[in-house]
Amino acid sequence: MDKRPPIDIPGEGIDPKRGEDLLGGKINPLAFKRNSTLMKSSVEALALLIKMGDLVALSKGITLIESTKDADKERARDLIKMCLKDSISSVRVGISGSPGVGKSTFIESLGLQLVNQNKKVAVLAIDPSSSITGGSILGDKTRMMNLSIHPNAFIRPSPARKALGGVARHTREAIILCEAAGFDTILIETVGVGQSETLVQSMVDLFLLLILPGAGDDLQGIKRGVVEMADLVVINKADGDRVNAAKLSKAFYLQALHLFPAKENGHAVKVLACSSTQSEGIVEVWEEINSIIQINKKLGLFAKNREQQLLHWFRDTIQNNLYDSFFNFPGIKEEMIDLQKQILNHLTSPFMAADLLLKRFFDQLHNHK
Repeated sequence: MDKRPPIDIPGEGIDPKRGEDLLGGKINPLAFKRNSTLMKSSVEALALLIKMGDLVALSKGITLIESTKDADKERARDLIKMCLKDSISSVRVGISGSPGVGKSTFIESLGLQLVNQNKKVAVLAIDPSSSITGGSILGDKTRMMNLSIHPNAFIRPSPARKALGGVARHTREAIILCEAAGFDTILIETVGVGQSETLVQSMVDLFLLLILPGAGDDLQGIKRGVVEMADLVVINKADGDRVNAAKLSKAFYLQALHLFPAKENGHAVKVLACSSTQSEGIVEVWEEINSIIQINKKLGLFAKNREQQLLHWFRDTIQNNLYDSFFNFPGIKEEMIDLQKQILNHLTSPFMAADLLLKRFFDQLHNHK
């Protein structure tokens, strides 16, 4: 018999107006009366299941925090608050690299090594979103089949949508839920290099950059700032006829990294090579990750970084909420359409139109008080 507490998740089988099971059965409508007390109770039940390590509840919790519905936002905040204080100490690793570098294969190989060491690994893979439909293009569970079926692993692809750096807007909240569920290693895969990867760095303990063998002529299009952020550089696909190319790339990047400012911990950024498909060099990569984490903890930089992450989360949330408030304010969308027409007809400049729209927003906000 399933003794798990019931969870009331929006849109899953219950019509709140009728209090009926949509499969046809009748239930007590009072049990599903929508009021703040019961809504809070359902969130508490969800939080409890997450803390018990229930992966279904964890998935539902992440779905809740990703919801754009106003009714779900308050519940999501309550859920985060309940889980935040029970988050375990974990290692958060951001993994980035150019498209085709083999991020998913690398993460699966690393993840399998870790779960075989009795670690619990959560992978938050930021799935590219279609610019036309907004839907996810790739399915990370299909790209990490062996890891996805392991009982100590959890893989959650989240659509990047329009978030900068390919990082889903609620990745930070998803990290908190995964930690509350007992996952001690969080791996965050980004869409790729080219946008503001500083968002990744603002939520992880270590930033790992994957590159392909054969670098030396163009840095593979990787921006200097991204290489500068890296705590560890790993050359993937160093196997077969690419072994020599990997050695040349390693020498090239070691030389290039000397041109960048030293890390705060004084630790020289290492360049390692591995083959994800052959599981070669993966153990060494994790040992180096662990070594960097331990150095940072000893120097107090680990805790300092976590504090800065919380403050960044605070500022970023303010920015996101202001963005939502502005574009959802009554009349703003209509005025935007009119101003866009004026811009295209050369009746005003984009700068003047933006200033005008912001002025109207603040004027209307003041008048609503």
